[in-house]
Amino acid sequence: MNRKVIMLGIAGDSAAGKTTLSKGIVDALGPDQVTAICCDHYHKYNRLQRKELGISALSPEGNYIDIMEQHFRLLREGQPILKPVYNHSTGDFDAPEYIKPTRYVIVEGLLPFHTRLMRLCFDVKVYLNPPEDLRHKWKIKRDTTKRGYTLEQVLVSLNGRKDLSPRYIEPQRALADMVVRFQPPEGRAEETGGHLNADLVLRPTIPHPDLTDILQYSGHGAEPALRLELGRYDGKPVDFLEISGNVTAENARKLEEIIQAHLPANSEVDLDRLGRYQSGLVEERSYPLALTQLLIAYHMITAGEAVFT
Repeated sequence: MNRKVIMLGIAGDSAAGKTTLSKGIVDALGPDQVTAICCDHYHKYNRLQRKELGISALSPEGNYIDIMEQHFRLLREGQPILKPVYNHSTGDFDAPEYIKPTRYVIVEGLLPFHTRLMRLCFDVKVYLNPPEDLRHKWKIKRDTTKRGYTLEQVLVSLNGRKDLSPRYIEPQRALADMVVRFQPPEGRAEETGGHLNADLVLRPTIPHPDLTDILQYSGHGAEPALRLELGRYDGKPVDFLEISGNVTAENARKLEEIIQAHLPANSEVDLDRLGRYQSGLVEERSYPLALTQLLIAYHMITAGEAVFT
């Protein structure tokens, strides 16, 4: 491939937080620099057809995998695509969208790492892996407030898909450079938003930043904002990075500034746009989310140094 674009892939089950994660990175780096697309629009059939055929949108046979491969390669080479548009409200397709890639491209969805050709297009691969009970809460809230589904319809959908995710979605976790798990702190099972912990698995498949100075700063206080430990994940050596959901705004900004100092001098990241998410109609902020987005943006920017300089 004639590499001209830096590509980030974000995979995960429905309502795992993929769009929220990618939106903050787009906002922080600038929409003129980052193109974000969702590959869940590449369905072969509309909602009625899937029901009649008994095919799920989570399964590869329900999606145009070959067209995804072709479009990912074109984006990687800096070429425009006509991306299909699936309308979640109507369950049918709208007119395709003309997409011309910018400096960075984020592809998020259910199956972005399904084939080797798709995976080869990405510089950084992230898998979102929240606990199932938390993901269910997020999906119910999203689909009933934003997509017009009833609670009963969402519950039926969750039940109908419970055997498909382990077959098609979860295997992508082993293929990611980073596995991100937002989960409630111990003793606070009701937490679903800004005070979730962020637990990151950092595989040695990409060069992660030296976090020594960050860890030294975060060690102040009764509860460190960050913890880093060596361990094994899926039988292989990794680093485990834990970001506390109780990190204060002051400490989070200091940590963001330390990470930002590791970036090339000419890089621009709007720290104030990181960590924002929608809770119903209200915009709120999560500092563990902000720090996670900044670490991912670090990999995009440093990968770009080899291409754009």
